[in-house]
Amino acid sequence: MPHYTTDVLIIGSGIAGLSLALNTSKYAQVLMVTKKESAESATNWAQGGIASVTAVDDEIKLHVEDTLRAGAGLCDEEVVQLVVETAPERIRELIKLGVKFTRLGDGSLALGREGGHSRSRILHHRDQTGQEIESVLLGNARESGRIEVLEHHLMIDLLVDPRPGKRIRNGEIRRCFGAYVLDEISGEIKTIGAKTVILATGGSGMVYQHTSNPTIATGDGVVAAWRAGADVGDLEFFQFHPTTLMNPAADGRNELITEAMRGYGAILRNQEGEAFMKRYDERGELASRDIVARAIDAEMKKRGETYVWLDCTHLEADRLRTRFPHINEVCQQQGIDFTVDPIPVVPAAHYQCGGVITDIWGRTTLAGLFAVGEVAMTGLHGANRLASNSLLEAVVFAHQASHMIEEWLKEAAPIPEAENWSAEGTVTPEEFVLIQHNRDEIRRLMWNYVGIVRSSFRLERAARRLRLLTSEVADFYRRTRLNGPLIELRNLVILADLIVRSAISRHESRGLHYMLDYPEPSMNGHPHHTVLTPYSAENQIGAAISAHSNRGHL
Repeated sequence: MPHYTTDVLIIGSGIAGLSLALNTSKYAQVLMVTKKESAESATNWAQGGIASVTAVDDEIKLHVEDTLRAGAGLCDEEVVQLVVETAPERIRELIKLGVKFTRLGDGSLALGREGGHSRSRILHHRDQTGQEIESVLLGNARESGRIEVLEHHLMIDLLVDPRPGKRIRNGEIRRCFGAYVLDEISGEIKTIGAKTVILATGGSGMVYQHTSNPTIATGDGVVAAWRAGADVGDLEFFQFHPTTLMNPAADGRNELITEAMRGYGAILRNQEGEAFMKRYDERGELASRDIVARAIDAEMKKRGETYVWLDCTHLEADRLRTRFPHINEVCQQQGIDFTVDPIPVVPAAHYQCGGVITDIWGRTTLAGLFAVGEVAMTGLHGANRLASNSLLEAVVFAHQASHMIEEWLKEAAPIPEAENWSAEGTVTPEEFVLIQHNRDEIRRLMWNYVGIVRSSFRLERAARRLRLLTSEVADFYRRTRLNGPLIELRNLVILADLIVRSAISRHESRGLHYMLDYPEPSMNGHPHHTVLTPYSAENQIGAAISAHSNRGHL
């Protein structure tokens, strides 16, 4: 029998998972599983804000147009319209829950402007919007009395019936009904049965050597869904934030320097002091993130530099510190007074635009499995996410999914029996350093060959090396008693492979995917999505995916 059974199992505790938990707890028993403390998520790191039409000089159609323009032809217009139209109501709900967005002296909302937006429409709480939203949602969840949270529990695999890889009989539907999770404190592997499972695991920036993401962002949800049999898509579109603090001592986890600083008037300069953005886009510092990131990358490579400057020294000092207190503190810790000295910045992996494919209700292609937030590919972002649309997407689709989950639970079949995890035949290794070595190699490989600018040669080289790494990790995984770093390594190597295969298949440059071999968008027909379907012959990861058993697949 499972260790736990519940109506709703939510994996992840960011804005998407918490919003959904609050909505579904009104009618169902909810269990949340989170791999660290509840408050540790990408939401908590989000500085800029959340986009919504609230100003008198703004319009729904303008926000829609800005989103479609950034998405480079791959946004789902129905989804964009849905998200933008319902945004004001979701904002009102957040305010009612207790979120305190920054306001002007007259009590009106203070609205920022970021790259790609034609109007000022970014609601924020100083420069720590994510932390404010996260803390408010967590407080409401704890007070509800209907949401149980398991901290320091890491998902290993989803429970699926019939098992992944097993031949489906006529009329039979594969269904997700829970998950195996590792209790990282006790080392116990628990079986959780659920009538429905929601992935709210966030993104996967740790697959790259330099990222603005927290260390928990290892692609767990995308890879678990893939192994279970759900379709994933558009994984080649990985957004690199143009400006993170250059800090060689940070070991790859770069502190974000919010895009709102450029909206506030900060200027990008090369190390000669030249403001260069107008040479790349007439919008200058307010161009979309893909353009700004490529411009910075081009300046660094052309000049042999490792960073550029973000200059805000011309702005009024006291107002700058008041608007960006967190960044002020971060810079001071590095000995930088950003009112006097420019900030050294470099692009870093920031946001996964693709993910587990869902419909407008958050349903994946696997019955009983939903996905919300950054883990999902809803069709909102297309080939490039518009700044500050991510927190918005999370609350909108948490609302959408909650309605469909309520209907699903009314007719959900009983939770099937599940075998408990077996660690028989595995050993505790003496050399865990191998995990770190493989992890470092994956991240360097992805940064060097699958980064801001790509080529067929680089991608094929990455694919060859990943085949060997996948084999090494698979062998180590099958023989080794599980722990958190090993589970994450397994996810990272599969995720890297999926990203590379998606990138290789797209013979054009579009949005965040820029290819030296194909520098222009394809004009052959309509823009297409990259869809990877598990268990088809062309999408097997070597021999690593096989019939589901406790240790039988990577």
